[in-house]
Amino acid sequence: MKNYTNALIFAIAIVISSIFLGKAYKDRAKTDGEISVTGLGKADFSSDLIVWEGSFGAQNKDLKQAFELLENYKAIITKYLVNKGINAEDLIYSAVKTNQRNKQLYSSNGNYIGEEFVGYELRQSVQIESKDVDKIEKISREITELLNQGVQFYSESPRYYYTKLADLKIEMISKATEDARLRAEKISQFSGGDLGKLVSAKMGIFQITGQNSKEDYSWGGTFNTSSREKTASITMRLVYEVD
Repeated sequence: MKNYTNALIFAIAIVISSIFLGKAYKDRAKTDGEISVTGLGKADFSSDLIVWEGSFGAQNKDLKQAFELLENYKAIITKYLVNKGINAEDLIYSAVKTNQRNKQLYSSNGNYIGEEFVGYELRQSVQIESKDVDKIEKISREITELLNQGVQFYSESPRYYYTKLADLKIEMISKATEDARLRAEKISQFSGGDLGKLVSAKMGIFQITGQNSKEDYSWGGTFNTSSREKTASITMRLVYEVD
């Protein structure tokens, strides 16, 4: 009886061992672990909002006269822009900045002997924000016409923005996620495994660069405002289980 019991226990042990060995061999053929992939989403778009500004100034030894001259220039600029189709209410004028200018004096042998008051310099800027990009672009190029009216106007380069940026960002995230998922599926197929559940998803930096420009991507994100035509891009890093 004892020999029969020992033989039965030995047989059961062999069966159990065979089961574990078979499972181990089967599991060894699988590609267990994780796949980390990065997907890219890109889209070209045209800016629908323009911000343009410029500045002008006046100088005089008498502060009151300098201010009156500046006000005269302001009236000329306002009339010019209104005639170009800009609403006077859309012109945002800054506060007047006042600076007292002095000239350094030197003796005949080059020694500094003091300063001489030259006059007051007053400066003011005007800004326009509009969705009529074509019109403001044209005005920014033609503003030098004010020289013919005795106004020296310093024009800055327009800045371009997109008012639907939030919607565009969601679209880019969707594209980048889909791109990453397709990459993960291809990798798992080539490795002989099956793509499992999503473990984690991490969004990269949202970048906006000018089209056909030489701008480099930045770790902190690039946000181009100098180009009307832009390209938006974002990356998504996904980690999947592999069965």
